[in-house]
Amino acid sequence: MTKPVHSIQIDQVADLSAQVIDEVEKAVVGKREILEQMMAAFLSSGGHILLEDYPGLAKTLIANSFATALGMQFKRIQFTPDLLPGDITGGYVFDSEKNHFSLRKGPIFTNILLADEVNRASPKTQSALLEAMQEYQVTLEGETQSLPDPFIVIATQNPIEYEGTFPLPEAQLDRFMVKMSIGYPTAEEEDEILKRRAERKKDTVALRSIINSEIFLSMRDAVEGVYVDPDVRRYMVDLAAKSRYHRQVSVGISPRGSLALLKISRAWAAIHGRNFVIPDDVKHFIQPALAHRIILDPSLWDVKKSEYKIVEEIAQMVVVPVLKAVDEQ
Repeated sequence: MTKPVHSIQIDQVADLSAQVIDEVEKAVVGKREILEQMMAAFLSSGGHILLEDYPGLAKTLIANSFATALGMQFKRIQFTPDLLPGDITGGYVFDSEKNHFSLRKGPIFTNILLADEVNRASPKTQSALLEAMQEYQVTLEGETQSLPDPFIVIATQNPIEYEGTFPLPEAQLDRFMVKMSIGYPTAEEEDEILKRRAERKKDTVALRSIINSEIFLSMRDAVEGVYVDPDVRRYMVDLAAKSRYHRQVSVGISPRGSLALLKISRAWAAIHGRNFVIPDDVKHFIQPALAHRIILDPSLWDVKKSEYKIVEEIAQMVVVPVLKAVDEQ
């Protein structure tokens, strides 16, 4: 991993994050909270994001806009049934001029990778992302190749098309820090989208880089210093543990889920200018960070009970800690 080169304080993290989000909002209208949640995920190590929503709701635009504002390299892969693992990772190709095999790196060697309609590819192809998302490396012909730092996957999938798709395996779902939906804009927001398009007279929106990879890594390093009270930490553990004994849950939340809560709640606190986590930070991400990690009992499939409903029940069963004065933390 690349070492941060700048020393950044929490208030600077909050200020730079706000500037990045403001820049993205030049292209994306009316989704401030979603953008803040995504920024918190980016600032968390392993902050991969799964976006599940209907076509045309700016999933690709958001990913591309963030990459520009963050000053990072961006690549997009359209997942299809005939996509092969080598199309993602690359491989060794024979160079006839030099008479030897040379490495041709695939699109996975980037900072922000958009895996568009990830569930359209076969499980074999989807598995090409597993090692990259967890270990930040790929293995080609027995040789390990490190990925750029930072490396973030933003994957999308369509919730209404199931023909010709392959549901993501639990092991891969668990590697996404959060699963989110963009949602439709309000009538006023949609009118603003049309107004902006008419005024600029072209489809593309010109965005500028607010930071770069080195500053971003320093922001991540600052987030690692955010304080988490033992009671708040235990609150995260209890949320995960409760899911493992819920009578309607077949497979509960793994420790990776509670770790995701820890990391993203610290980033959320930093984005809001605090160097300590409060219970509300954790509550804000209970659904996005945990719902996709549980497997319901098969008996619930007929009654249309969702993972989100179960996680909501679990959250109501766990006592929220009350912190003492945090001014000195």
